[in-house]
Amino acid sequence: MRATAFNRHGVWAIYRFEMARALRTLWQSVVTPVITTSLYFIVFGAAIGSRMTQVNGIAYGAFIVPGLIMLSLFTQSIFNASFGIFFPKFTGTIYELLSAPISSFEIVLAYVGAAATKSIALGLVILMTAGLFVPIQIRHPLWMIAFLVLTATTFSMFGFIIGILSKGFEELQMIPMLIMTPLTFLGGAFYSISMLSPTWRTITLFNPVVYLISGFRWSFYDTADVGVALSLAMTLCFFFLCLGAVAWIFKTGYRLKS
Repeated sequence: MRATAFNRHGVWAIYRFEMARALRTLWQSVVTPVITTSLYFIVFGAAIGSRMTQVNGIAYGAFIVPGLIMLSLFTQSIFNASFGIFFPKFTGTIYELLSAPISSFEIVLAYVGAAATKSIALGLVILMTAGLFVPIQIRHPLWMIAFLVLTATTFSMFGFIIGILSKGFEELQMIPMLIMTPLTFLGGAFYSISMLSPTWRTITLFNPVVYLISGFRWSFYDTADVGVALSLAMTLCFFFLCLGAVAWIFKTGYRLKS
């Protein structure tokens, strides 16, 4: 029988367990993405920064900072949330979780909340790391935090869905590696889409990642490839789409009980 009141103890137990798992894998969770970001600055700064000094009036090294943060945020949010729910499925402990006095909303809140927390913390660490390489200016700090939290929560929920639908570790890694990373690189993470030809610019606008990166970059430098309102609307649209998918999965039990 499900509990009618909000089970804060159950939510906190799952959340604390997931956060503890991140601390046990601190090297993989934090250090590796920071080293990767540093390598991006070294490689892109040397190979491209020396030839393309500014983009839209912004130093190239500073211009790519929001894109680098988003790249790490997408991949880590998906990985943390997908692995968090997939592992109980893999070991069979998912049935204990489903029979516990905790609602589906509370389960999602705990897993997605933990994954988003880890991703946000990583994003802030990468932001501080980037500050060691280039001067960074954040003109809209509240909007920056808002985009960071909303994007981390949305993609953590997306990762949660992937973890439920995946049948094995290969499927678990396929979407982040084969879909999200290319979309990020083609979504204006390291360039402005205004630099593209009209045809390619139109094609690029079908990439949802463009809107996420553009809105996040606007919070830094007050410049964007697409309107900020449109960026926010697209992010919210994806959030509610993921929310609807999660609700349907728990309502039908699809891939949860089989």
